[in-house]
Amino acid sequence: MSVNRVRILSQTVAAMLIITFSEALFAQISHVEVRPLASNIIVPQSRDRAFCIERREGPIQITEVVGLVDIVDQVAVTTVEIRLKNPSRRRQEAELIMPVPEGAVIRGFTFQGAGKEPSAQVLPKEEAKKIYDRLVAKIKDPALLEFAGYNLVRSSVFPVEANGTQKVRLTYEHILPIDGNRIDYILPRSEMLDYKIPWKVSVKIKSARPIATVYSPSHKIITTKLDLRSAHNVSFPGAITMTVKIAEEDQKNPGAFRFSILLQENDVTATMLCYPDPKVGGGYFLLLGGLPPELAKKNQDAIQREIILVIDRSGSMNGEKIEQAREAALQIIAGLDDGEKFNIVIYNNTVEMFSAKPVVKNDKNENAARKYIKGIRATGGTNIHDALLETLRQQPTEETLPIVLFLTDGLPTVGNTSEVAIRNVAMKSNPHKRRIFTFGVGVDVNAPLLEKIADETRAKATFVLPKEDVEVKVGQVFRRLAGPILAEPELEIRTAKGKPAAGRTRDIIPAALPDLYDGDQFVLLGQYVGEDPVTFLLRGNFLGKKKTFKFKFKFDKATTKNSFVPRLWASRKIAELIDAIRQMGADNAVAKNDPRVKELVDEIVRLSTEFGILTEYTAFLAKEGTVLSDEVAVREEARNYMYERAMSSRSGWGGVNQAYNLSAQKSQSKLNM
Repeated sequence: MSVNRVRILSQTVAAMLIITFSEALFAQISHVEVRPLASNIIVPQSRDRAFCIERREGPIQITEVVGLVDIVDQVAVTTVEIRLKNPSRRRQEAELIMPVPEGAVIRGFTFQGAGKEPSAQVLPKEEAKKIYDRLVAKIKDPALLEFAGYNLVRSSVFPVEANGTQKVRLTYEHILPIDGNRIDYILPRSEMLDYKIPWKVSVKIKSARPIATVYSPSHKIITTKLDLRSAHNVSFPGAITMTVKIAEEDQKNPGAFRFSILLQENDVTATMLCYPDPKVGGGYFLLLGGLPPELAKKNQDAIQREIILVIDRSGSMNGEKIEQAREAALQIIAGLDDGEKFNIVIYNNTVEMFSAKPVVKNDKNENAARKYIKGIRATGGTNIHDALLETLRQQPTEETLPIVLFLTDGLPTVGNTSEVAIRNVAMKSNPHKRRIFTFGVGVDVNAPLLEKIADETRAKATFVLPKEDVEVKVGQVFRRLAGPILAEPELEIRTAKGKPAAGRTRDIIPAALPDLYDGDQFVLLGQYVGEDPVTFLLRGNFLGKKKTFKFKFKFDKATTKNSFVPRLWASRKIAELIDAIRQMGADNAVAKNDPRVKELVDEIVRLSTEFGILTEYTAFLAKEGTVLSDEVAVREEARNYMYERAMSSRSGWGGVNQAYNLSAQKSQSKLNM
């Protein structure tokens, strides 16, 4: 998704014009003193081999890149080690060119072997632009112009022996920009290609202030908290409080590595990143919020849960499936805190309950529930409609968060089997606003139905593929539901003076925030109109009490460097439109040529081409031979894709696979999915 013809076609025309100049002519125009380039130019952020100026030998290859970042409060020290290989039969010269953030200062530059005394200098972005223009004119690679806004490190020439290897290490430091309680870091890299070698980047963050969350819009990251002050119970300023690593599956993904550190100010902390765009009358914004971990454990008034387990016991569940479902149910009952509430609903042709209403977890009720669960046997059909209806009719316990874990392994076969009717039970017959976390076991399930039931109730759908463990998947979701912090969150936007800010924002995604649990972060995306400051009011049930959090934001720091914000917004918007089309396919109620489908498909194609977003339904836009200027043909092909896949494929491997992809896109918070 990250590299495609759509994005390449949208690259600036200026990049292509530059390559028409000869290097000598360009040197005259730019009035820059031209230092001769080495035969190999190493730009690790742009490709996995050197730019070969003299094409007498094979280019030097980059075999590994390791990045180590140490952040102490607002100062970052970045070390990049590049390992090189010379596949040719003669010694070759090379030099390193690396884009770095403005204000970077070199702390060290080394390479192995004989040669001149290692040296490197930082060139300001104006001089850096001239170097990149020279390289583009020489080797005709306009991707380098992505770095035009950065300063540049240019090293001395160093040797790489014939059939030999070389290690080059650069260390630089710079002060990270801070905006309120948010500190931003960036490691520049090209977005024009996927990397064949992994970039192994790890970060250590030392902070005198607590960290609410760390967020990366570019790559999947793994964070680990290491609060040494708590561990040793001593005052230890500057203790390592967080480590961050690019997840292994994302190490080859392209683009700059970005992340933001959100420092804790309140129980709920928030910040805003903005991208200006006159076409929308203001621009795009990303609202990032975070909850400190283990807040529920520190507070005795945490919100109690009421869990209703709904288990499919139809004949198709017989064998390993029902055994795993029983084990999952036993673990969930055991995992509830004393005093929390629960009930068990089992269904096949008919619906049965452990109790007429949820009961308190205590030794007596837990023992009774264990006997009931062990007695569950699989037989009969699948009456999803009535199982949902009976579950949602139960009167909830006051001052609890009502949660349903709904498990099925098949399509509805008994009772009302209409997809629309079953969907409406969750949407219109859920008076107590229960969260319905759905679990589809196997691939013989109606994936769009299970997704919609979850989405409409502030929950999530989970699919257990063949050979996966039902018990493990259900247990993972249940453990994540421990310690609810902010239930039923609602967002209101006002002016700086406290008046309703009508028309100041639009297309906020998601329209309704999910419940927030221990250590959660939330990402909202939308468009803003005008430049005046606004106040976001976040209300909800915070640890059992109604509470409002106020966040005041200005748009004067909007910058085109936050170009990931509109693309994330567009990706989520496309996901919403695709989901709407998928839901139209319920009960075969809507035809491919329905005007409503056409309107949605046209908007998906427009957003895909404008923002360079590819999905499994618009991947044909990147195929050779697709004439993007033929709008009629492009939209017709998109409608065919939507009908054949999104609307018609509702179960089986295809339906479940689409559910996985669409779920990820609807909650997308990073460019590289």
